[in-house]
Amino acid sequence: MNEIQRTLYLPRFLPYRLTKLSGMISRSLAAKYSALFDLTIAEWRIVALLGSNPGLTAREIAPLASLDKVSISRAVERLVKSGRLEKRTVEGDRRSAALFLTEAGQSTLAEIIPLAQDYENQLLAEFSPEEIELLDNFLNRLDATAEELQEG
Repeated sequence: MNEIQRTLYLPRFLPYRLTKLSGMISRSLAAKYSALFDLTIAEWRIVALLGSNPGLTAREIAPLASLDKVSISRAVERLVKSGRLEKRTVEGDRRSAALFLTEAGQSTLAEIIPLAQDYENQLLAEFSPEEIELLDNFLNRLDATAEELQEG
């Protein structure tokens, strides 16, 4: 075994590479969304999730958005204050609130969607449709394996 094999070579370490890539993409999008819509990363993730899954609770959003409780709570409060989000008490559980985009929130989402799609198209511009499909399959497999490792 050579020295590189005995040490952790960070530039080739998959968890590092994925975290680095995710951070670059999130910061890039956050800069764009912050400037255009006054949204943080957590806020735009919540808006996007509620656009396709209205009525989720903060607890349900947290794992889907890869955000902790504090980040979710702050983002929800900011979205409520800005008039983009409304809370409705969950029937049978007064401590939980179902979250819904308001008309302003839906309008913001409608403006974000084409920008997000354009950004994704730019990221994937150098890939063929077959490579994009392969990448999607690889990411799905990595998701599933990471979930298994987290549980076990």
